[in-house]
Amino acid sequence: MPIRELSPTEALARLRAGAVLVDVRAEAERAAGMAEGAVGIVREQLEADPAAHLPDREVEVLLICQAGPRSLAAAGALQCRGYSRVASVAGGTTAWEAAGLPMARGEGVDADFADRYSRHLRLPGVGVEGQQRLAASRVLLLGAGGLGAPAAFYLAAAGVGTLRIADDDVVERSNLQRQILHREATIGVAKVDSAAAALRALNPRVQVEARPERLTSANVEAMLEGVDVVLDGADNFPVRYLLNDACVKLGKPLVYGAVHRYAGQVSVFDAGRRRGSAPCYRCLFPEPPAAADAPSCSEAGVLGVLPGVIGMLQATEVLKLLLGIGTPLAGRLLHFDALAMRFRETRLAPDPGCVVCAPGKPFPGYIDYAAFCAG
Repeated sequence: MPIRELSPTEALARLRAGAVLVDVRAEAERAAGMAEGAVGIVREQLEADPAAHLPDREVEVLLICQAGPRSLAAAGALQCRGYSRVASVAGGTTAWEAAGLPMARGEGVDADFADRYSRHLRLPGVGVEGQQRLAASRVLLLGAGGLGAPAAFYLAAAGVGTLRIADDDVVERSNLQRQILHREATIGVAKVDSAAAALRALNPRVQVEARPERLTSANVEAMLEGVDVVLDGADNFPVRYLLNDACVKLGKPLVYGAVHRYAGQVSVFDAGRRRGSAPCYRCLFPEPPAAADAPSCSEAGVLGVLPGVIGMLQATEVLKLLLGIGTPLAGRLLHFDALAMRFRETRLAPDPGCVVCAPGKPFPGYIDYAAFCAG
């Protein structure tokens, strides 16, 4: 016997007349919102033991999924098990919501939240709880340039609640080849203001704190105050060492990235929270390389897409740290060769003699980083 299909409006009328409406989607899918009055039973569980969930085979049962096919298949399975009054909601929850019918959502989940982050809400490890954790998170992006630009775009799109962006530079035409936050129309504008406008246009739910400042020993701790993760998009060694030392002192995870011509690196330095088991930046580079061995992008050039690859990898590590999922790159340095399209990984051990992060060693204080890096 063919399975009856009801429109959402017809299903709502039957529900109000006493029918049982069952949402057969996975729990992560239902988290984005359900037809009001529906009960959630995952399709596989319902089909495996329908009597445990629906003991009365004579009750009218309406099944709904996201778009219709799964609920139609589940209705067929129930019919084969002796349920005589089964129907499927045509078009599923998508059609139900499009028709303006009442929806039930979790606390703090509005229609914009459910729609904007719908793909995250379906993910095990994220869901509503994880998405709300992202919304409550604060990330410092040091630099709104080649690395900070793609990372900021993806972190804003992902729903990180507050992005604090620090950069004292202005947009130049030469930036546009790789710094995708900026536009021709923002040449001459402070990078943090250009970035803030682009990110707010992408996701108005995200708060952007624009800090048009150069990072110094005098302001670094105020810059890190209240943030959960720091993303290093710096383009010079004095700032990298300063940022590392402050993150160790204050116990902030630091997501590192660097690019040079056709190659890049990514790692996570988390020695501040994991002394003795995770390295810091100084464990990798106890001393800065000679200036001739590490020319800037303006001197050596850089493939325009390369900072995008590295910046997106950094954003991925930030999201993993905020959500507490996966295995962060702490203790590992990921190398990317764009010309060979090859990744390789180097293991990093903490340096037991590190002047900053060795267990039991007191913080040595901030130094003259410009002089230190000048050799």
